[in-house]
Amino acid sequence: MEFIKPGINIDFIGKRKIALCFSLTLIFLTVILLIWRQGPNYGVDFTGGVLIQVKLAEKESPADIRKALEPIQLQDSIIQEFGERGHAEYLIRVRKTDIELSGLDEKVKKALEDHFGKEADIRRVEMVGPKVGKDLRQKALFAIFYSILFIAIYISGRFEHQWLMSIIMAISLAIVVYVASGFGVSVTWLILLALLVTLGLCWFLRLKYALGAIIALIHDVTITVGAFAITDREISLSIIAAFLTIVGYSLNDTIVVFDRIRENLGRYRRRSFEEIMNSSINETLSRTILTSSTTLVVVIALFILGGGVIHDFAFALLVGIVIGTYSSIFVASPILLVWQGRFSESSKIKKGLVRTGR
Repeated sequence: MEFIKPGINIDFIGKRKIALCFSLTLIFLTVILLIWRQGPNYGVDFTGGVLIQVKLAEKESPADIRKALEPIQLQDSIIQEFGERGHAEYLIRVRKTDIELSGLDEKVKKALEDHFGKEADIRRVEMVGPKVGKDLRQKALFAIFYSILFIAIYISGRFEHQWLMSIIMAISLAIVVYVASGFGVSVTWLILLALLVTLGLCWFLRLKYALGAIIALIHDVTITVGAFAITDREISLSIIAAFLTIVGYSLNDTIVVFDRIRENLGRYRRRSFEEIMNSSINETLSRTILTSSTTLVVVIALFILGGGVIHDFAFALLVGIVIGTYSSIFVASPILLVWQGRFSESSKIKKGLVRTGR
């Protein structure tokens, strides 16, 4: 099935500078926002606290529920609608970790019934300790980091047949992480350091496809985190699962474009690299539009009709799919062009020096 007529030639690569400005602006805004907010807005899963699920007789606003909780000093809680619309079921997230869990359900039930004058049903009360929350946050960050690392290794071997270089990169990175851990570096800085080392190794070992794919993945996850920060949404365990799904989706799109570029490089040896990249993106455009649009329909349906439980998860996928499709065309591919220009010029200079006998 083709939406785009064969032979079409849209100049995507020619728009790379506009795309670069757009991406840098979004990333800059994300970084500024995260600094201003002192990091991402982690949920109870990661910060520790108490989760209370309650069913009321009628639908109430979060502001009214907070007011009802004032007598028991829980007015700072985060209230989220839960389950199907109209069922008046809510999640109350309490960020305090020093709260007494025993008898808490009765206190909340009494406070709600006294304020609304109708029966309230406490469905569950769960507590996550601060240590457990910290462990979960570290494991989640490591999950994202290792997924990106193994993707780099796979792409280097799959596209460039440089499995040996991939293994060298993995061993080098393991040594850096081990040494940095020995100095007591925090997990966030450890992952940032490891990502910088990974990008540096990709550049040094000339793993151009891996470099393009990793920069695109970091770009996608960063902008999605920025979308969560600007909409004041929490990052929970389910959102980390959404980030990993975005990484997989974005990579799939990037691999399709890279695969066509590699095929066309062997087929059209007399064409310029920029021309080959443009025709490769145009040839895969039908597939990209078809895949993205069908996936978006499902995710939009989940976002609108899925209810409060998966609302944020669907939002992360919605942003990730749009940004992932954009990055496979306007971020990952232009990295190859920058690479080609950089090393073509250096090889021409070397050849010129050899010819002049220097």
